[in-house]
Amino acid sequence: MPEGDTVWQAARRLHEALAGKALTRSDFRVPKYATVDLTGRRVLNTVARGKHLLTRFEGGLTLHTHLRMEGAWKVYGTGERWRGGPAHQIRAVLAAADRTAVGYRLQVLELLRTTEEERVVGHLGPDLLGPDWDPERALARLLADPARPLGEALLDQRNLAGIGNIYKSELCFLLGVTPWLPVGALPADRAEKLPGLAQRLLEANRDRPVRQTTGLRHHDLFVYGRAPRPCLRCHTSVRVADQGDGSQDRPTYWCPTCQTGPAPAPDAPQRWRERHRRTPT
Repeated sequence: MPEGDTVWQAARRLHEALAGKALTRSDFRVPKYATVDLTGRRVLNTVARGKHLLTRFEGGLTLHTHLRMEGAWKVYGTGERWRGGPAHQIRAVLAAADRTAVGYRLQVLELLRTTEEERVVGHLGPDLLGPDWDPERALARLLADPARPLGEALLDQRNLAGIGNIYKSELCFLLGVTPWLPVGALPADRAEKLPGLAQRLLEANRDRPVRQTTGLRHHDLFVYGRAPRPCLRCHTSVRVADQGDGSQDRPTYWCPTCQTGPAPAPDAPQRWRERHRRTPT
């Protein structure tokens, strides 16, 4: 599940593989760009902006991609077999003399003028791993709608960019409140430390192959993915339910003992499990 740290890692891989090199091949396997050929253009850099990736080319062009739930960029050496999935899932190929980047299952792929990047990322709040990180501005945006559930506010990339379902659940656990607690009801001392805590979690994980929030050996996460296993702190069964309007999968995990605040009805976790048991992954 790509979140800000995962996307940052993808940007670094693409940058290290292609930056400063001329493309020997480009192949965009989406109808809109099927005839576009960037062969010969030099790759300038790749940067992450929240969950968005921007790969810039000489001549003022930018490739904007977003991984969403299942997308991935894979980098291969010359002659190496591509292993990111079946060929029909490939959406983009960018090759230099010694490295080839292959984009699988990319839900967003568009070419635009570099001067127009703000059109696709200008709405984002402060980037937790970016040079524009501003904890005070992030907190102000979170608190702007005090009635909104904390989990939904954290997922809104207009407030702060980079948090997904995993960090949402883990942050709420560390703050000791449920994701359904209205933002305005979050105690002032915990609200004040929230942006810094979020930034430290992503910063600590941006170089790790396996995301870790607990500091405990053999246990990477406090609550995410742990239902119905016992909470690592109090041994109460961790619960899971959807959060939001149901238009997107928002699996949300919490401990009903360690976290205070409103929560869904007891049958909500069962509904979530039954629906996803029928859904291919």
